[in-house]
Amino acid sequence: MPELPEVETVRLGLERHLLGKSILEVELRRDDLRFPFPKGFSESLRGRRVISVDRRAKYLLIRLDSGLTWLCHLGMSGRWTLIGEKTSSRPGRFSNGAPVGSGDGPHDWVIVHLEDGCVAVFSDHRRFGFMDLFSTERQDSNKFLQGIGPEPTPDQLTPSELADSLRGKRTPIKSALLDQRVVAGLGNIYVCEILHRARVSPRRKATNVAGKSGVSRRVERITASTHDVITEAIDAGGSTLQDFRGVDGEDAIGYFIHNFQVYGREGDDCLNIDCKGVVKRIVQSNRSTFFCPNCQN
Repeated sequence: MPELPEVETVRLGLERHLLGKSILEVELRRDDLRFPFPKGFSESLRGRRVISVDRRAKYLLIRLDSGLTWLCHLGMSGRWTLIGEKTSSRPGRFSNGAPVGSGDGPHDWVIVHLEDGCVAVFSDHRRFGFMDLFSTERQDSNKFLQGIGPEPTPDQLTPSELADSLRGKRTPIKSALLDQRVVAGLGNIYVCEILHRARVSPRRKATNVAGKSGVSRRVERITASTHDVITEAIDAGGSTLQDFRGVDGEDAIGYFIHNFQVYGREGDDCLNIDCKGVVKRIVQSNRSTFFCPNCQN
């Protein structure tokens, strides 16, 4: 599933192509994705101008001049492709030869026609993605967005806030950091990397990491590592996902994959300079966790 840096990469691409443009028409090739489309969805988008493209956690938020926000979640395999005079689509092909993201592909479900002749295509062959439409001023009460924790960035996530969220939680710290109510947008790959940089065992209970009061050294290290990992991953265009594509139709593997310290490196030497350990893989909550048992404690 695309994690926050991948979604941010898509946001930047959509912003570049959609900002300031009016929507002429929206074609829905089916009535639902993971959930049904909101009633009157196409009609509410028709004729509206895009005034900004934002993100909250893993949700794309396309703001319209009507005071509405168009929410999009990519799910596991959702992707946007932009087609036009200055934008070409070169995605992979499925066995029937129809190009995904062309507007005529077998999994192209939402086709957005823009005023300048460009077309934005949302494709999702697993259909775990979804869309919603709501009044921007009521964002905090939206069923998908309410209760989400702070963004994992220096301007929002503080050590004291993280400590307060972790205190009392008896789940492993790995599971706690994946809880969107604790920190917004973190996924499996980046939490493994964060905990390794912070030298904190993924097995340690969240409440023990937080300590009884104040801010523990472990919380300080996790907060700093979170800021660093997410910032670096966004700058690198994300990491890697099998089905992930950029909005121009190209594979969007991202360069952060080359910075992985533990993820996917089971049996390899730990990359911390002063460590002689070997990366191990365990399963937590049905997800693979990669860590170094020697330096993460």
